[in-house]
Amino acid sequence: MIHSTAIISNTARIADDVEIGPYSVVGDQVEIDSGTRIDSHVVINGPTKIGKNNHIYQFASIGDDPQDKKYAGEKTRLVIGDRNTIREFCTVSRGTTQGGGETIVGDDNWIMAYCHIAHDCIVGSQTIMANNATLAGHVHLDDWVICGGFSGVHQFCRIGAHAFLGMYTAVNRDVPAFTLATGQPALPKGINSEGLKRRGFSVEQIRNIKNAYRLVYRKGLKLSEAIEQIEEVIDEQQELLPFLESLRSSERGIIR
Repeated sequence: MIHSTAIISNTARIADDVEIGPYSVVGDQVEIDSGTRIDSHVVINGPTKIGKNNHIYQFASIGDDPQDKKYAGEKTRLVIGDRNTIREFCTVSRGTTQGGGETIVGDDNWIMAYCHIAHDCIVGSQTIMANNATLAGHVHLDDWVICGGFSGVHQFCRIGAHAFLGMYTAVNRDVPAFTLATGQPALPKGINSEGLKRRGFSVEQIRNIKNAYRLVYRKGLKLSEAIEQIEEVIDEQQELLPFLESLRSSERGIIR
């Protein structure tokens, strides 16, 4: 299952059924769990832990030093979950001590060619990053987010669950859950209604999300006033919780 030209560190821990292609390099303190396939010319440095049934395509660079000038060789980690697809020429960096020491990628993510996930990012599950999408350091990408091709997210920004970033979108503030954003800088253009339909949200739930979105973006309210009105209906409209939490927790301010 491991090609004869692959270079594997003696300290790497690799499950018996892992496939590693020609000329790939697996460095010190790398763990790769069962069912994962590593194609040719991939470089994986540690400490890095990769879960089950992932597929990493050729020429990806996984778990190398963070691109942070403050980094001075500290022992930090990259943790990747299960069933992720990481395509050609993707780069995923380890964390920094200033950011908690870990970069984390969840499960079932589809990461297309030339994408970059920087140090200390936290990527949820079921996300899609189209070609050349880039996350700067300390970015949080919640579950089911879609990043269009060539989109970029500034350091410390958070993209809420089910949000959609259009092609070439430049994000410099937080994007609330469910929100569709485009432009440079990113501006809100509505909710990701098509994505919500595909994920089984009911007509009523989508209508409630649209109404909450209008409170923030169409009614001329202060953000605190919009939050108060959403809180009044949250017990009966639990689908609004991700939207409400992304408004409450924003540290950089939301796009408006």
